[in-house]
Amino acid sequence: MIPGARAVGRVLPARHYGSVDVFLEALQGAEPGDVLVVDNGGRRDEACVGDLVVLEAQVAHVTGVLVWGAYRDAAVLRGVGLPVFAYGTCSAGPRRVDPREPEALDSVRFGEHVVGRGDVAFADDDGALFVPADRAKEVIAMASEIAERERRQAAAVRKGNTLREQFRFADYLARRREDPSITFRQHLRELEAEIEE
Repeated sequence: MIPGARAVGRVLPARHYGSVDVFLEALQGAEPGDVLVVDNGGRRDEACVGDLVVLEAQVAHVTGVLVWGAYRDAAVLRGVGLPVFAYGTCSAGPRRVDPREPEALDSVRFGEHVVGRGDVAFADDDGALFVPADRAKEVIAMASEIAERERRQAAAVRKGNTLREQFRFADYLARRREDPSITFRQHLRELEAEIEE
């Protein structure tokens, strides 16, 4: 919603059933730095989060809101400044109240994934990623290494050294002709130029 915004923190799960009370209950247990992650089944025909929920989340010191679904009140939310990530907007709020599952505040579905308080959420302009908390440092270290490698490679391209040259792509094609089982990832690993891990 806000270009360049980012949110990182422990998942604070809330499954939406048509009523705002589940968000208020989730926020009762929020800790500073959490990310409110909302499961609305990927619905785009209703917005389950709007200005009041986002303001309440901000007061609870969460770092962002991720919605598997849609939000509303976009102009107001931009003014609030708390990062909100969703599939898009919808002016209509929910017109339903579904039975609440016992796991409503324990875990959420987000696409094909199920995440909960033992996970960390990372979100930016490119999307969202969930990582088990006990692996977060490892993933951050790996991502940092890849990002730094890509920055160096991009700088080299800007100076005229193409990726094909940096990756010795002609050598790779020749090797692949000799051995069709060789993958580009294997080739890059051998050059310590991995960008697709």
